[in-house]
Amino acid sequence: MSRQQRAEIDAMVRRPRPEGPRSVAELRAGFREMMAGMIVPAGIRSRPVTLGGRPAELVEPAGTARAGTVLYFHGGAYVFGSPRTAMSLTGNLVDRTGFRAFSLDYRLAPEHPFPAAVEDGLSAYRALLDGGEDPSAIALAGDSAGGGLAVTTCLAARDAGLPVPAAIVGFSAGLDMTRTGRSMDAKAAADPYFTRAELAYTGAMYLAGQDPYQPLLSPAVLADLTGLPPMLLQAGTNEVLLDDSTRMAERAREAGVDVVLDVTADVPHVFQAFAGVLEEADEALDRAALFLAQRIRTAATPPTPAD
Repeated sequence: MSRQQRAEIDAMVRRPRPEGPRSVAELRAGFREMMAGMIVPAGIRSRPVTLGGRPAELVEPAGTARAGTVLYFHGGAYVFGSPRTAMSLTGNLVDRTGFRAFSLDYRLAPEHPFPAAVEDGLSAYRALLDGGEDPSAIALAGDSAGGGLAVTTCLAARDAGLPVPAAIVGFSAGLDMTRTGRSMDAKAAADPYFTRAELAYTGAMYLAGQDPYQPLLSPAVLADLTGLPPMLLQAGTNEVLLDDSTRMAERAREAGVDVVLDVTADVPHVFQAFAGVLEEADEALDRAALFLAQRIRTAATPPTPAD
């Protein structure tokens, strides 16, 4: 049954797309349409808030929340996406863990290129700390570009002298803007979403002429990972960004960081978004929830930052 599910999803996401580069407006609209079809669990509630000077969505269990906070960063190549497009992922983490989550609406390129997203991530994390949240009660998580932002926000926090959070979770995290991983070519035929040319197109918007060989753009190959908290990196074998996670995991181990590399066969980029449809997606989210529950340990009642 699972093999059939994987084949059906692969066929679905390989539907013909318009040829040639699409405008930013078209990219954003297409992504909204695709993500609107993902299943959002019923056992959550959400409302708009402000965190660190940026809009965010506060996602909570329908019942009483456990103490602990996930700061979530949506995917979308730093060009498209929003807290709403990531609601299936954020909602599933909240539903499975009982923790609340803030899903940040960080600034997007090309209007706001690097380092705007990292600045917004750091401001949001700082706001949680300033609001009384203990860092041991916070995890940073995200998918695709947002998974990369979870890592680079943590690096920026460490370099700013702030205490690091309890954990990092990355779903198919984008961790190398140099695009030098072997999977960029080795997985080109298997990846139903991305080509090297498409990643270069959106990547140029985020870079805005800047050198990708920087730690906050390519942490999987350039960042000093010393002192980072335990991290869980999940990826699928059918994605060109697979080596972003594998190389990050290897370098994290070398830096003395506890890291779990969780690779699922024959599934695409951010396969966890297919929770409720794909068995592997639900199982991966269960593993992510267990990882977060093991790392976030506090008996305190989570403070509520002012809007």
